[in-house]
Amino acid sequence: MNTARNESSSNWNAACPTDWDVVIVGSGHNALVAAGYLAQAGRSVLILEKNDYLGGATTSQRVFPDYDARLSRYAYLISLLPQQIITDLSLDFSTRRRQVASYTPWTTSSGQDRGLLLWNDSPEKSRQSLRELCGDDSGWLGYERLIQLEGAIAEVAWPTLLQPLQHRDTFRQQLRTADQKHAWEAFVEQPLGRILEALVPNDVLRGLLLTDAKIGVFTHPHDPTLLQNRCFLYHVIGGGTGEWRVPIGGMQAMVAALTNRCHAMGVRTVLESPARSIQCGTKNHEVSFDYQDQSFTVRAKRVLINAGPRTFAKLMGENYEPQPTDEGSVIKMNMLLHRLPRVKAPGVTPEQAFCGSLHLDESYQQMSLSYTTASLGQVPVPAPCEVYCHTLTDGSILSPELLAQGYHTLTLFGLDMPYRLFRENHDARKIQVRELYLDALDKICSESFRDCLALDRNGQPCVELKTPQDLERDVDLDLGNIFHNTLSWFFTDDVEQVGQWGVETAYRGIYRAGSSAARGGAVSGIPGYNAARCVLQQW
Repeated sequence: MNTARNESSSNWNAACPTDWDVVIVGSGHNALVAAGYLAQAGRSVLILEKNDYLGGATTSQRVFPDYDARLSRYAYLISLLPQQIITDLSLDFSTRRRQVASYTPWTTSSGQDRGLLLWNDSPEKSRQSLRELCGDDSGWLGYERLIQLEGAIAEVAWPTLLQPLQHRDTFRQQLRTADQKHAWEAFVEQPLGRILEALVPNDVLRGLLLTDAKIGVFTHPHDPTLLQNRCFLYHVIGGGTGEWRVPIGGMQAMVAALTNRCHAMGVRTVLESPARSIQCGTKNHEVSFDYQDQSFTVRAKRVLINAGPRTFAKLMGENYEPQPTDEGSVIKMNMLLHRLPRVKAPGVTPEQAFCGSLHLDESYQQMSLSYTTASLGQVPVPAPCEVYCHTLTDGSILSPELLAQGYHTLTLFGLDMPYRLFRENHDARKIQVRELYLDALDKICSESFRDCLALDRNGQPCVELKTPQDLERDVDLDLGNIFHNTLSWFFTDDVEQVGQWGVETAYRGIYRAGSSAARGGAVSGIPGYNAARCVLQQW
């Protein structure tokens, strides 16, 4: 009987090893993190990947073939990746701070164009910009207070994400300061809308802050499920500060760093090898997969599944039954520009406007209307979205020639675009939504935004739009949910789960090693780390 060898080749044939310590289905960043830790501990690891590339949704690709630009296609910023993982695995990977946190265009009562700039490196400039928006310091004081409460909950929650699950009551007992207790009530016990409405008097600022609660999920400020609270928390606790940073070299740099470490430690990765089924055994499990029109079966003591719930169910022979809150609600649009356009707001440069998150049509009232409209099965007009330019902070994803010529990439995330909107008339609605976003960008620019788009060899603008259905098909995001399924709390209400890692399943030796695990979602590596820790603890 064959045993696993230290090989990283993507080829596979009947002479290859059939027995492994661990087989991982899927090669997203969580799978690579888990594989790195397991190989580092001396375990033999095989990764099976259905695509012809590694990294899953954290891939970078040459989206527009006529241009040498490698865009982070589906995920683009990093906040939740713990430094501990980078250090433990000796990853050659880093991130960079954006000078500007966000820019939000707004108009005065007389119709004059203005812009709210919030800075990562200058609280005083942020305060001045908020004073212009609100007319006094009320906006700044409310914003500053919310940041304080976010920091208070992050201080308690962030360190626990790489630890076994704690019960809700255990968390409450750890709250020491008045701010921690206030933050718990505001972000865990009550709908998020209450604290936003209590602290923030301005509609534009209130909506800007709400976006962290809506990116990727279909929800509203007073949603009784508190889905908005969980989404908000995962956007504001990363690293203890909630700052979102730019991956140097794009997401592919992180994938490359993980892949290099895995291969150096003997992890074997096989591309274009979709898994078909998993048969549970008493000592070993059997994983069947296809490779080059042939079927193979390998045995493993442990199996990690780095895929969505639908794929998990299919592999295990279960029925897939999503919950209503599993529905994804996001549009992803990638663009390449031959130059950045000027914006209408006086005193705001294109570099300032596009460096951070540019918020469009995301006031509190506008998003209340967009949610209601989408709930009725109609595309919201205007369509709220936010835009970000990677290349202003890190130009390495462009060729030197494109960089010298002033080219830039833009990534847009559209809100209140649930999966249900595209079940019918998918292609027509996709075109409609693309034009809505381009119209919104035109509206805040002092020149034609469309004229700044690069053109391919056929004269078509370099714009790629992904609907929830596209995300489901391309990268296994069930119902287009970028978090795989309903986001969990950073604790558990189930006493039987206390002390577990949040990756265990009903099958002994089978684990979730992706965003569908507890405390999953976003680019974090946390489920991969926790899966590896769980496996090694139970070995």
